[in-house]
Amino acid sequence: MEMTSTSLKRGCLVVEDNDSVTPHDETKKQKVSEGCLTSSQDGVENDGLHRSENEPGPPEAESTVKDDENSSAQVQEEEEEEEEEDGLSEAGEEEEAESFADMMKHGLTELDVGICKFVSSHHGFSGILKERYSDFVVHEIGKDGRISHLDDLSVPVDEEDPPEDALTVLTAEDRQQLEELQLFKNKETSVAIEVIEDTKEKRTVIHQAIKSLFPGLETKTEDREGRKYIVAYHAAGKKALANPRKHSWPKSRGSYCHFVLYKENKDTMDAINVLSKYLRVKPNIFSYMGTKDKRAITVQEIAVLKISAQRLAHLNKCLMNLKLGNFSYQKTPLKLGALQGNHFTVVLRNITGTDEQVQQAMQSLRETGFINYYGMQRFGTTAVPTYQVGRAILQNSWTEVMDLILKPRSGAEKGYLVKCREEWAKTKDPASALKKLPVKRCVEGQLLRGLSRYGMKNIVSAFGIIPRNNRLMYIHSYQSYVWNTMVSRRIEEYGLRPVPGDLVLKGATPTYIEEDDVDNYSIHDVVMPLPGFDVIYPKHKISEAYREMLAADNLDIDNMRHTIRDYSLSGAYRRIIIRPQSVSWEVVAYDDPKIPLFNTDVDNLEGKPPPVFASEGKYRALKMDFSLPPSTYATMAIREVLKMDTASRTRPS
Repeated sequence: MEMTSTSLKRGCLVVEDNDSVTPHDETKKQKVSEGCLTSSQDGVENDGLHRSENEPGPPEAESTVKDDENSSAQVQEEEEEEEEEDGLSEAGEEEEAESFADMMKHGLTELDVGICKFVSSHHGFSGILKERYSDFVVHEIGKDGRISHLDDLSVPVDEEDPPEDALTVLTAEDRQQLEELQLFKNKETSVAIEVIEDTKEKRTVIHQAIKSLFPGLETKTEDREGRKYIVAYHAAGKKALANPRKHSWPKSRGSYCHFVLYKENKDTMDAINVLSKYLRVKPNIFSYMGTKDKRAITVQEIAVLKISAQRLAHLNKCLMNLKLGNFSYQKTPLKLGALQGNHFTVVLRNITGTDEQVQQAMQSLRETGFINYYGMQRFGTTAVPTYQVGRAILQNSWTEVMDLILKPRSGAEKGYLVKCREEWAKTKDPASALKKLPVKRCVEGQLLRGLSRYGMKNIVSAFGIIPRNNRLMYIHSYQSYVWNTMVSRRIEEYGLRPVPGDLVLKGATPTYIEEDDVDNYSIHDVVMPLPGFDVIYPKHKISEAYREMLAADNLDIDNMRHTIRDYSLSGAYRRIIIRPQSVSWEVVAYDDPKIPLFNTDVDNLEGKPPPVFASEGKYRALKMDFSLPPSTYATMAIREVLKMDTASRTRPS
């Protein structure tokens, strides 16, 4: 459970977030949520966008690419050697934890991305966030307001399931032969397994085991020279492999198995990749309401198509840092954005604030809230901010897009990326630079592969090889940069009160606050637009500030449609102040910096007693609980409590 500690000293809060992440598409008309108009906006991006998801073709001008609600769960298989290296090994995680702070040293400051205001008046104090990743726990909140917990590992009773023996009755050799048969990797048309202890019960268990573990295979019993064999074969040739689950799924139960996923120090897509690898299925049969970041303990609901609870529960015996439970069969999958938010339990260790300072800070968080800024991780972790790439896309400056993504940059990166960038700077040869990358699914690798395929004169198509969600993240980063800057201007100009010309939402419709209507609203009702072709702007000084900021970036606020439809921005609305719900806190004393300061769901399942605190100790910690809507950043709430800069660049060496 150890990880690199992150020091929050006066003037430099170094943290990462783990808020709700739901890939969004602002090219569509948005709907209102508590945090902003769209409940499907991101809360957190992967560092530097170095994890791909699927690989659609390049966009065409005025293309009609449709959203796929499960697109973020779709990971196309590439060459087999790449698949082995695509974030599934545990070995790289220690290296990543060790190098994170170094990677951030040359990144942005809060001022660079418009974060410069606080709403509270208390004095700040310092502490340590994520000294252990178990100090940051996230529980998903469903639309019904129910917080997801892992508290039941039992499997639903289902007569259609094979007995437990079915999962252990086959030998390793049997399993290998059956898997090769299932995937058409051998020349044989069947696999015969001898029944050593020939009883009807034994044969039944073997039949059930094969059908359960290797969907698409059928079985029969044969006598061969006085011996009994179970013979496995394909029921419908290669068509069975295309949709194997339909051949063995009981019609009487829902097609989707929903379960709660508890994970430690692993992001959602990595966890799904691991599950799909063990189950021998493609990741796109999994669905979820929002992705959760890596450096934390998180609990969320997942749905999977036609995989039994029994098979899923069996994985608990062989998985590390993952646990599955609370199984149920349902008729529908889960949809991105269909969540109310997330509940956070956060520990700040070794705090310097007095009890009075803590009390003032937490009461302000509960009563006033915090500025709903997009957090630092929205903008990347190196010296080239993602919003600069987004701005170049909107400007149609494709050579600049290519250069920004591929050029060498200050700050520590993984060694192979540094070598790749150096090779690119030296040769401008995409094939040569690509050879420096052992893992080609990163954004740089995909762009280089696109340049190799389409040539240096067709950067638009080359860039289109990058998964759509990742391409759009660059543009959304630019929108977030504009929004942060404008909100700081709005608060500087008018303070924490609604004024005539501000925007509020009535349902999903934005409306201006009129002079005689001001007293009917509070600052918590006010929204600000993310720039786009389908939003209106405030009717006061900030409207002109939007226009001037975009004009300085050579963009026309009156024409946010792009020649490539994917990159046309419709815009959205976002509340400027968020007041967390269910806020509670306590200050505890402790002596051992490694001691857990609260129980996780797995601790409770295992019957571990909660920690007992001394009245006095060497250190003090602030343990806080609060709930946030989608698209809001827990780090921005913590920033308001501590009055610290969340930019890791200011971290002392």
